[in-house]
Amino acid sequence: MRFALSLPRVLALALLLPCSMVFAQGARYPEKPVRVLVGYAPGGLPDTVARVVSQKMGERWGQQVVIENRAGANSGLAAELVMNAPADGYTLLVTDNSTHAINPFLYRKLPYDPARLLPVALVARAPLYLAAHSSFPANTLAEAIALLKANPGKYTYGSSGIGSTHHLCMEFMKASLGLDMAHVPYKGTGQSVPAVIAGQVPLVWSAYPSLSGSAKDGRIKLLAVNSLGRSSSAPALPAMAETIPGFDFAPTIGYFAPAGTPRELILRLSADANEAARSADVTAKLAALDIQTVGSTPEEYAAALKADEGRYAKAVKISGATAE
Repeated sequence: MRFALSLPRVLALALLLPCSMVFAQGARYPEKPVRVLVGYAPGGLPDTVARVVSQKMGERWGQQVVIENRAGANSGLAAELVMNAPADGYTLLVTDNSTHAINPFLYRKLPYDPARLLPVALVARAPLYLAAHSSFPANTLAEAIALLKANPGKYTYGSSGIGSTHHLCMEFMKASLGLDMAHVPYKGTGQSVPAVIAGQVPLVWSAYPSLSGSAKDGRIKLLAVNSLGRSSSAPALPAMAETIPGFDFAPTIGYFAPAGTPRELILRLSADANEAARSADVTAKLAALDIQTVGSTPEEYAAALKADEGRYAKAVKISGATAE
């Protein structure tokens, strides 16, 4: 069974589903620690954004924000937990666009309903980098493409799991360029990045926070970014869109709340998340990791997720990936 994100349905659920608290205009929030669930292992892009932005939100609130990593099912496990949590603003989800733009096309049956997770604020966007082990016999994207075309089936690539943005990005690249590489799925970037560093796989797409140290010391080399434009942090690296027009699989990261959360509280959370993400110190800290802070209204975030669906649905179809 598949679920598609529908903004009218999301807003209707926000009004109709029961909530566990009454949030009146001007009510004090939060009055106790807030849980933020991250659908991936520590150290990856969503986890990094969640910790930096949520810490700033906690400082503003004068309350502790507790980050809990619940990796599994492409963020589906965390999504299920948040969907079933009390709709009182004390349990939130931080994840990429997998929950709404990828999983509905990947899983035959989802453990959660995307429409029961309300978009709160889109706070960050970051490109993934195509990284190669230092021994890989190509030093540029053009050289890598030529090498892979000349050696079909010889090379493999790693990803953080079947249906992950990292996996779909490479499969779309393969299909667009006529490349033949076998996929080696790992359980998160905590495994896939060490695998490329150790030379177990020659190539991987991953975010800069996971790659920066090994790139600086020469254990891996960076070949390209997967956003529409080049990264300001590495302007010499080409964007894949320069080779494949329209190629854009840069992950977006944001906050979600359970359906039924009062509208006034959603707007309060959105404003606080945006203010935290756009603060000078958070912007600088994330920019150093090649993560761009964004900010949005709940409606803008819902529209962005809807726009992502077509691109990722096509990538899932190309990959042939399915998951239970």
